[in-house]
Amino acid sequence: MLDWLIVRFVFLLILFFASYYLQPFGLESLYAGIAGLCIGFAILIFEVRLSRASLKRLIGAAIGSLLGIIGAYLMSLVLGQSVFPRNTLSFLQIVVMLWMTYIGLVVGAAKGDMLNLAALGGLFSGEKPSKRTHKILDTSVIIDGRIADICATGFIEGVLVIPQFVLRELQQVADSSDPLKRNRGRRGLDILQKIQKIASVNVQIVDDDFPHIREVDLKLIELAKITEAKIITNDFNLNKVAQLQGVDVLNINELTNSLKPVVLPGETMRVFILKEGKEMNQGVAYLDDGTMVVVDNAKKMISKTIDVSVTSVLQTTAGKMIFGKFDERLQTQRTQQAVNE
Repeated sequence: MLDWLIVRFVFLLILFFASYYLQPFGLESLYAGIAGLCIGFAILIFEVRLSRASLKRLIGAAIGSLLGIIGAYLMSLVLGQSVFPRNTLSFLQIVVMLWMTYIGLVVGAAKGDMLNLAALGGLFSGEKPSKRTHKILDTSVIIDGRIADICATGFIEGVLVIPQFVLRELQQVADSSDPLKRNRGRRGLDILQKIQKIASVNVQIVDDDFPHIREVDLKLIELAKITEAKIITNDFNLNKVAQLQGVDVLNINELTNSLKPVVLPGETMRVFILKEGKEMNQGVAYLDDGTMVVVDNAKKMISKTIDVSVTSVLQTTAGKMIFGKFDERLQTQRTQQAVNE
């Protein structure tokens, strides 16, 4: 980085002294030097912008500009046969040249992403695809295991990135003396093997590390910044810290909550009362997706399946809670209807 700063500084000095002594456009020495510096800064800004463009866009822009210049030359030949005054003709030729070159540059750069450089081989075979579709897995989401099922459905695009420091953390958990942690670590390693066997998923293990950063979560954020990738996690704290630092996060828990069925107040649902609630005369049930349903007047209906009228729905960061009320008259009507049928 320092070498490039020195090169750019020398480049600006050369332009300054060249303009200072040669005095282009009839300018005085000092003004000519300042004009040279301004041109140098403009070139450096253009160079910085150009360095961010992909090779495909650069080749597309070059081809488009070349075709634009050829088209402008042919149009200038036609204009040369016109009856315009010489000054007007020169101006029109310059305008046509700039217009055609600019249009060719913009259109060529926009269509450059359609080029298949890998098919050309040789020098262009090393062009790397954009990493904006890469997703970095953190330790918690690997141990959780649901990511494997999501990958199997084909909803995850791009490359799944597994950093070596995440693998090391998984290994440490799997080698723990605590049986619970040891089982969680081994489960995480099994999940990774399961993901690698999915044919439609491209898994990439990277060696990038940041020795000066101790926490794994901060290493994940730094890696995501450098590679412009997204982090897949179910860790609430990592999710918030990453978002504060401008890193895109895909939270498995948020995905799960968004897929839960929508229940509106006034609707009737059928649930199995599993246990007693915290408040008096309450019963608690759970839907298939784990959503808790708190039912008033259902304490005496424990271990029974009943019809419940939904009174309200509460959405929290931990998930969704449904509140309902058990009406014996509604239950009696349902029972009589079933008998009649």
